[in-house]
Amino acid sequence: MNRMMSWLGGRLSIYLSQRMASHEPMVALDTARYIACLKPADVLLVEGDTRLSVAIKYLTQSTWSHAALYIGPEAGLRDATGTPLVFIEADVAAGVRALSADAYSGLHCRICRPVGLSVDEKRQLIAYACSRLGHQYDLKNVFDLARYLMPMPPVPVNWRRRMLTLGSGDPTRAICSTLIAQCFAAVKYPILPLVETVPMGRPDCPDCLGHVHHARHHSLCVPRDFDVSPYFDIVKPTLTAEFDFHRLIWGRVDATGALAQAN
Repeated sequence: MNRMMSWLGGRLSIYLSQRMASHEPMVALDTARYIACLKPADVLLVEGDTRLSVAIKYLTQSTWSHAALYIGPEAGLRDATGTPLVFIEADVAAGVRALSADAYSGLHCRICRPVGLSVDEKRQLIAYACSRLGHQYDLKNVFDLARYLMPMPPVPVNWRRRMLTLGSGDPTRAICSTLIAQCFAAVKYPILPLVETVPMGRPDCPDCLGHVHHARHHSLCVPRDFDVSPYFDIVKPTLTAEFDFHRLIWGRVDATGALAQAN
């Protein structure tokens, strides 16, 4: 039975990881510009173009369907040709793997940057991510997601996030955002913690209140959380390169949305 489920999960993984030809990103990633801007421990959010991306974007009601961690060339990972591997991701078919700088070329991406991490904390975070290389994607999560590519009634909003947390719980398996959430949890960096207001218990100020942060379980993390988190800066490479809108050359777009030649 386990062998059959493993085989079926593998076939589903291949199916879900296939790209959709109709996908066309609004803004495609400029690899050179992004790599020049990225720093170790940055999170790269990706608007994926696979069947799996459709399910994740629907369930999270977000543009972002995938997340990767930038580890930089300093991590020392290289492929067989000597090319530096600078991203770590959890892929539905390949599992946790390291990728080169051009892995997400042509896709719509966003950089989310944690604030205040020390050099040692970044090293610890990246070391944790590297230690997960070779682990597998959570196939139970694949089965759960596959259901949402089939015709069915709409899923209530307050159920959608839970639909992404029905994985096996196996510590050697993860999905993309839960992997990265575990990395940040290793250095106690917040993503979207639950904040509780409690009395501070000060004799000189009995009415004073303080805030206690409670980390959500990593399985509850989805890609959009890094975008909406108050603890991550959004970095836009276009605006870091001395952007001046006065220098833009404008053309025309016709009523169908097609580009028209400028007069």
